[in-house]
Amino acid sequence: MNPLIPLFVVIPLAGAFLIMILGRFFSELNKYLASFILFILVVLSIYSLINTGKDLSLYKVGGWEPINKIPIGIYMVMDGFTVIVLCIINIIGFLSAFYSISYIKRYTAENYFYALFCLMVAGMNGVVLSGDLFNIFVFLEISVISAYALVAFGVEKNELEASFKYQVLGGIASFLILFGIGFIYWKTKTLNIADIKEVFKSGYDRKYYLFVQLLILSGFGLKAAIIPFHAWLPDAHSSAPSPISAMLSGVLIKAVGIYVIIRLFFNMFVISEGMAVLITSLGTLSMVIGVFLAIGQWDIKRLLAYHSISQMGYVIMSVGIGMILLSRGAKPEIASLAIAGGIFHLVNHAAFKGLLFLNAGAIEYTIGTRNLREMGGLGKSMPATSATSLIASLSISGIPPFNGFFSKLIIIIAAVMARFYLLAVLAVIVSIITLASFLKFQRYAFYNKTDYTKNRNIKEVPFTMVFSMVVLSIFCVLLSLLVIPEIRDTFLKPAIDILTDPLKYSTSILGQ
Repeated sequence: MNPLIPLFVVIPLAGAFLIMILGRFFSELNKYLASFILFILVVLSIYSLINTGKDLSLYKVGGWEPINKIPIGIYMVMDGFTVIVLCIINIIGFLSAFYSISYIKRYTAENYFYALFCLMVAGMNGVVLSGDLFNIFVFLEISVISAYALVAFGVEKNELEASFKYQVLGGIASFLILFGIGFIYWKTKTLNIADIKEVFKSGYDRKYYLFVQLLILSGFGLKAAIIPFHAWLPDAHSSAPSPISAMLSGVLIKAVGIYVIIRLFFNMFVISEGMAVLITSLGTLSMVIGVFLAIGQWDIKRLLAYHSISQMGYVIMSVGIGMILLSRGAKPEIASLAIAGGIFHLVNHAAFKGLLFLNAGAIEYTIGTRNLREMGGLGKSMPATSATSLIASLSISGIPPFNGFFSKLIIIIAAVMARFYLLAVLAVIVSIITLASFLKFQRYAFYNKTDYTKNRNIKEVPFTMVFSMVVLSIFCVLLSLLVIPEIRDTFLKPAIDILTDPLKYSTSILGQ
């Protein structure tokens, strides 16, 4: 067993407890303690990424061994796909928490903020490490309930309304997920993902199976805010404090939505062409509709929120292409390329979208507005924010040499090689419209001349905020190296292998 696995949950849970206790006696300790806790998780994540490779490691909670080859205990599983998402969660989490040291001074109750932040991270880590459906649900609820509170942290009318909408739709999603888990357990008499796979392989009622798949896809689709399940996202992302917006967009919709959809449909369900086509269609709709909803926005954070829908559409569409090819048993190398493009873009999105929300927070922190019409001329007075936002804008728009270009290029090449020419053309068009949208953002925020910001004492944001933005902008450049086949094979191939090999995940778990 790998003793490091439970630390990803235990450390942030203990951190939330300590912050609430010690924060009552040492008022400044909470912010530094939260950053230190998340930095430890970053080190553990990178260590796990380097050392996991093609291996799959387990932690059996309580030491419960299988009985008659039936896993009766709680399994926590770490593989090539898990470690990538753990790195996303904990690196963006650390940078957001460090950014918050200065940003959160405008709010009260910092103890609650950092304790909830640690709980949210613990929940997301738990979701990606869980090897059974029920614990995925438990950790999912820990993370999203913390997120509900953090969205409403400013306790203004808009924030409370956004949090209420998020809670209502999140509650519906949780009901659908729990309902689907109940139906799976009723039929299979197990909750372990690998064991469920073995039961489904031995035969199943196709109509029942399809019904369960639709329940699971709808529930986690709501958590991931893919169209048509996206209604909560623009309000929640725009109303939350900016470090939380970065976590919601850069991390949460991936960890409790996209990740679980990919994991379950590859490693638990038997891939069918009909379901693969549905998932690809939802991804394409999200990609196209999201960008058209974004381009007309003047509130920076709402603009970024709609782009989250669009960019996640790229990921779902690309992974869906891989699913279609695998279901047909054709062109496995192209299927692997499509899945690689989706996972690559998943990683890239965390970097550039997290950075953009931190940029938006820096602008709002300085001039007190998110309305692009009320900005202008910030480039000279806020050089670090201006430079990093330009890098992020070029990255999300798919301009070389930044990371977004290479992941989109792989997705488009995979679509063309798979003969999905329409999807490739749509991906190019959406990227062009995305560029137009972010040219508007750059022009109105940093280069437009306006009387609103004239004669105001505008200066760059504090060091902790600048540090997080600069580090993420460096990631936007360095992640481009994943396009090199040798580097891509080192970091992404273990994830692709665990998803594309229908037996590797289940046999690795049930055989241990």
